[in-house]
Amino acid sequence: MPAVPAVPAVIPKPARLEATGDEPFVISESTTVVVDGRPDLIGIAVLAADLLGRVTGRSIEVRYADSDAPDVVRLRLTAAEGDADESYRLVSTAGRVELVAKSPAGLVRAIVTLRQLLTAAPDGSLRVPSVIVEDAPRYRWRGLSIDVARHFVAKRDLKVLIGLMAHYKLNVLHLHLSDDQGWRLQVRSRPQLTRLSSSTSVNGDPGGYYSADDYADIVAFASARGVRVVPEIDVPGHVNAATHAYGNLTPSGEPTDAYTGIEVGFSRLYADLPATGDFLREVFADVAAMTPGEYVHIGGDEVLTMEPQEYATLVAAASAAVRAAGKKVVGWQEIAHTPLEPGTVVQYWDTRVEPEPFAAAAQAGALFLMSPGKHAYLDMKYDADTVLGLEWAGHIELRDAYEWEPSTLIPGVPAESVIGVEAAIWTETLRDLHALTSMLLPRLAAIAEVAWTVPEDRDWDDFRARIVDQGPFWDRLGLSWYRSPQVDW
Repeated sequence: MPAVPAVPAVIPKPARLEATGDEPFVISESTTVVVDGRPDLIGIAVLAADLLGRVTGRSIEVRYADSDAPDVVRLRLTAAEGDADESYRLVSTAGRVELVAKSPAGLVRAIVTLRQLLTAAPDGSLRVPSVIVEDAPRYRWRGLSIDVARHFVAKRDLKVLIGLMAHYKLNVLHLHLSDDQGWRLQVRSRPQLTRLSSSTSVNGDPGGYYSADDYADIVAFASARGVRVVPEIDVPGHVNAATHAYGNLTPSGEPTDAYTGIEVGFSRLYADLPATGDFLREVFADVAAMTPGEYVHIGGDEVLTMEPQEYATLVAAASAAVRAAGKKVVGWQEIAHTPLEPGTVVQYWDTRVEPEPFAAAAQAGALFLMSPGKHAYLDMKYDADTVLGLEWAGHIELRDAYEWEPSTLIPGVPAESVIGVEAAIWTETLRDLHALTSMLLPRLAAIAEVAWTVPEDRDWDDFRARIVDQGPFWDRLGLSWYRSPQVDW
């Protein structure tokens, strides 16, 4: 009996990946992508054809009628429009690759798996081994939070990061759009925010912002890759960029000075100022109107100079503004200390605090998004010798990013209250794409597997063997990455 050929490693690890031992599918000049002519599928078919074309260096045709012809990559949906199930099935044979899913997002995940299965034969041809893949994500929220406020991330670089997210089946881009150092999103009701507070970054570096058109382009680019955008406007602290643009948000009526340091906790809104309520209502209404997704993030972290009652009042006002605009609320873990509407998402980041408030919030109907600083904050240094990054949460090597369990992270919070996993990268020390990818890779792939793959299928030794294949892929893209000594690259 002939030996079953080796199958390229796939990350995140699928629920089932079985080599059948048959002849591989060879991408040729006649290979086509076939899909039903539904508007929501045509874009996905174009994405698949573009992906295959970039790898092969030839144009791949998209067709909207099926036949028994060989050399076909067939995309098919099996459920009604609107289904959110991301499960998929991929079957590759010598003459055909079938990608079947219940939703367009599921087809995007299948396309990503197809991309990772492609290998170059000795004769230079590109092949897909004969396999059966059946797969589904563990969590429906698998995210990356990118801080574009401390240092601005240009749209072209953000698109590179979105592409990386999609490659590892992450599906939420959380954009931290405002902070003390800069305001990064143009909003209709408060034009001074970007006119006066977008040009600064940490250490006096250049700033920038996304126009309404830029933001719409980012949202569309991400959506085509199965990634939804969750915008964050951080209140009631981290607001110096806002108070610099609008002095009526301060008790004196005078705007604050621009800030380019990295300290936290000194800026704040005031519940008793008339301008505050209008600011929250109108800015969150603007941001919600620009965002097709169902969530808007209100921040809520590190408000160090405010009494608990005023904090709760302002969190309630921001939450009410988001809900009035038709969106669901997300906030950092500090909001768990205030009364929350059921379904509010609490993003857990600081493991140094007592768990009781979170258990109580879960019992009251809050959901939890797990972003523990000591595992998922990918701006933390790898070790003491790492040049970039911070280390307040410790050092995070690749194994630290991989070996943790979201469902048991907070004592008293039941597994069913955990909505997902999100990595975060803060940019106090990260000025460009080179710096960002050097901190994200390879750890982003580890977080992606924590979010996608059930714990009984995750194994560190298996992962460290599979991650080796990703290095050449990052090199082909020209990305900077960290050669962890924990892996035999």
